[in-house]
Amino acid sequence: MVSWMSHRILVVDDESPILNLVRGYLEHEGWTVSTVGDGLAAVEHVRVERPDLIVLDVMLPEIDGFEALRRIRTFSDAYVLMLTARADEVDRIVGLSVGADDYLVKPFSPRELVARVKALLRRPRTAAGAPTCDLVVDPARRSVTAHGAAVVLTATEFDILAAIARDPGIVVPRGDLLEAVWGPEFVGDDHLVDVHVANLRAKIGDGFVETVRGIGYRLASG
Repeated sequence: MVSWMSHRILVVDDESPILNLVRGYLEHEGWTVSTVGDGLAAVEHVRVERPDLIVLDVMLPEIDGFEALRRIRTFSDAYVLMLTARADEVDRIVGLSVGADDYLVKPFSPRELVARVKALLRRPRTAAGAPTCDLVVDPARRSVTAHGAAVVLTATEFDILAAIARDPGIVVPRGDLLEAVWGPEFVGDDHLVDVHVANLRAKIGDGFVETVRGIGYRLASG
């Protein structure tokens, strides 16, 4: 049995009914839940309390969810499930590009939200590390260096890189990465993987992660 008791979750929304609804469902699962109502308060809460996961609305007072997440990602790799009232692809891409791990469109099912949270929290946190050229992945410390310099990755970016780094030169299909990183119960499409790999490449540099068209990705082996 998986125990969720140790996980701390922050819910950020400016609508009290939604805050209360989501908090009730998450606390029913045994998690410790805090709530705030604006973007600046969210950033400060994460800085001080260091939650494991954040449920983050996009439309917020003070600063919106995108800007809040940009600031949070400068010091935290907490998992982030973003809530958006619009289903436009551009909103999802923006959210993922600034460091969200998953997204959910309003109105949403509270049970689906709980399932998404569980999928994020059960992600494997260890993997066999592998050095390749000037890239070193250290799963024990969850650290990465490229060309001798430390690279700051989000939790999702690190998990994707670790999954690819298990077997340098071996192609990992997008579907396998979705299952390895988001969990077997995740309902989503391959676009999630592509966006996070693009962000990963921007941070570690080109040449380490190779695309195998129509299949997936592999780590350069030489």
